[in-house]
Amino acid sequence: MKAILLTTLLAAPPACSVLTAKPKDVKPARPNIIWIMADDLGYGDISCYGAKRIQTPNIDRVARQGIRFTDMHACASTSTPSRYGILTGEYPFCHPGTDVAAGNAASIIWPQQFTLADAMKRAGYRTAALGKWHLGLGSRTGEQDWNKRLDVSLDSLGFDYSYIMAATADRVPCVFIEQGVIANYDPSAPVEVSYRKNFEGEPTGASHPELLTKLRPSHGHDMSIVNGISRIGFMKGGGKALWRDEDIADSITSHALQFMHQTDEPFFMYLCTNDIHVPRMPHERFRGKSPMGLRGEAILSLDETVGAVTKELERLGQLKNTLIIITSDNGPVLDDGYDDQAEELAGEHRPGGPFRGGKYSAFEAGSVVPFIVSWPAQVKPGVSKALVSQVDAVRTLAAIAGADIPEGAAPHSMDMHQTWLGKSKEARPYAVKMAANHTLVLRTTEWKYIEPSNGGPMINFGPKIESGYLSKPQLYRFDAHPYEQDNQAEAYPDIVKQMQETIDALKK
Repeated sequence: MKAILLTTLLAAPPACSVLTAKPKDVKPARPNIIWIMADDLGYGDISCYGAKRIQTPNIDRVARQGIRFTDMHACASTSTPSRYGILTGEYPFCHPGTDVAAGNAASIIWPQQFTLADAMKRAGYRTAALGKWHLGLGSRTGEQDWNKRLDVSLDSLGFDYSYIMAATADRVPCVFIEQGVIANYDPSAPVEVSYRKNFEGEPTGASHPELLTKLRPSHGHDMSIVNGISRIGFMKGGGKALWRDEDIADSITSHALQFMHQTDEPFFMYLCTNDIHVPRMPHERFRGKSPMGLRGEAILSLDETVGAVTKELERLGQLKNTLIIITSDNGPVLDDGYDDQAEELAGEHRPGGPFRGGKYSAFEAGSVVPFIVSWPAQVKPGVSKALVSQVDAVRTLAAIAGADIPEGAAPHSMDMHQTWLGKSKEARPYAVKMAANHTLVLRTTEWKYIEPSNGGPMINFGPKIESGYLSKPQLYRFDAHPYEQDNQAEAYPDIVKQMQETIDALKK
């Protein structure tokens, strides 16, 4: 065991250095590339990954046409750092400001950084980002003028077109931002945003619970009220630009389909749905369609979006040569701040599949996520058990698109396109993940190590989720017992030492 671990770790780069893996020579015809990012979708939340109480036929169809990965790791068990790792190819703990971002955070990705969108543009792709963003906007936190064009928006980060939510549906501002300005801007209701104090005379969920006509908070989420739902943060104005939660998915999907029609070039689309993230309020047409209530209906809404995209590709004659990736930013959570009965109605459904924990956690359900890769022209259907990481998106997709990567860019990303396309069973040397309290986790094919940290056994701000935090090291066997039930740290002190040294080097 020790020799295997040493071989694995020695194959990996030290500290925050640049990975030197070179792209392979195989360069198939350039496909369109669509990265569909679900929000808070668990490993066990879709039927092709074993869900029994819900059916996701459109996602399952993509999975049948492609490869379903069983050991894909997000960079973190929360949204902002996970998405940062995908778009930059850098571990989020190596960059400041990658905690869960407020809605008025400055851009966490700096304009001078090289992004996945930059790589696609180098290869001649037209690029778009749609839906949830949650990586900050503008150059200064809390100082954005939301009534003008933002001085740092997604065009500064490689995207030709963008139609995004500044953060998430539970955080203000509750408007879409299109090409750096508020979509459907209403000059009679200028937008003001604060995460410090409320605006005089504006009702909140805490002060006016009678105005909460759609959802009430279970913990937190009791500030400004929009569409009968209270949020995190304070907001004034918006008028006609304010979203209606029931229409968010349709709005994102319609703009995605429009973008697909507006370019004759190969395109890269970063399509981020909001459905399963709180507040869950899918369109009325889904009401009563799932025994799991609003959360189940939100999963059905996600599946409908996947179906709309794939059907439009078929209609355009582009499905065969489009690379579609379906994944999630982190693991699942049931009660994440709203009283929507997600816990009571889950029944036997296990959103994290066989794994312990969930969103925020250091345990596997926090960061092991669904990952489906379909490209009918090139990918043969199957299942891959290879250990892979979302941090490899930049170099892997750049290799497929034929883009060169500047020296020093995407420092932790590896070209894994042979594995992602099912042409190799090669696993990544290791995957590194960050829990909500910044605890780092190191996974190899054989082992999982969780470094010691402060914190209780449960997430302490509302969700009923095992944290995975412990004041002493945790080491679990994954080639024989993959579900983190038997801490082997005392039995294998040398492996603990080696894995902690690897983490320490990365931190430096």
